[in-house]
Amino acid sequence: MAARGGRSNPVRLGVLVRPGHDGPVRIEDVTPETLRPVRRPWLVQSWHDLTFLHWAVPPETVAPLLPRGTVPDTLDGVTYVGLIGFRMVGLGPWRGPGIPYLGTFCETNVRLYSVDSQGRRAVVFLSLDAARLLPVLTAQALLRLPYKWARMSLRKDNGVVSYSSTRLWPGPRGAKTAISVRVGEPLAEPSPLEHFVTARWGLHTRAWGRTVHLPNQHPRWPLFRAELLDLDDGLVAAAGLTVAGPPASVLYSPGVAVTFGGPGVAAP
Repeated sequence: MAARGGRSNPVRLGVLVRPGHDGPVRIEDVTPETLRPVRRPWLVQSWHDLTFLHWAVPPETVAPLLPRGTVPDTLDGVTYVGLIGFRMVGLGPWRGPGIPYLGTFCETNVRLYSVDSQGRRAVVFLSLDAARLLPVLTAQALLRLPYKWARMSLRKDNGVVSYSSTRLWPGPRGAKTAISVRVGEPLAEPSPLEHFVTARWGLHTRAWGRTVHLPNQHPRWPLFRAELLDLDDGLVAAAGLTVAGPPASVLYSPGVAVTFGGPGVAAP
């Protein structure tokens, strides 16, 4: 499996070791609300009707897929691959309001969990399938995010939420997913794992010859238990990974309003 962006730095016991620097860098805590508020909004959006599916994998499996200057974030010695379906609502620049029609669409992403040389936890997207072509092209051009245009749907019926997606462009054309969950009881106090895979205050991506960090903030997640009723997925495999067995975590959220700040350099 080819590396993305070069050799990673090692993580040891909650600290990031940076070659050539004096001492380790402390990795920030997992917190239900951000400790790094966005001061100057760059993008606004809302995420609605999210289902989070996660599988545990060894960190060395995903390390070659992360951008230069980042390493897999771990919990109890493992990291996670996420498959998340949802509806994007009101995407737009600065403080909004969001762009009518083009700013609202279904999306499904495959993501990993990362730490950079400043100790910031974030996500790394391996793919983001979305039902609007213009946002796909814009995200590809501005940040080199791996957005894909897809035919998608999201349905809600008597407590059951269903997502489907078929990729149109770019390839592999025809990569599909179908997810169906039954929403359960609210989580009064999420577990360490449930916080780890949801409480993320930025993303890392490789763009224009450098690794960038894009910070975000939103209210504390309202999370619900969910029962996986059906899963027929090809998006994780299309991203270059294999997961086995049922997910280690299945969650649902009605959603949150999100603000992103502008990108900053995480690594050359």
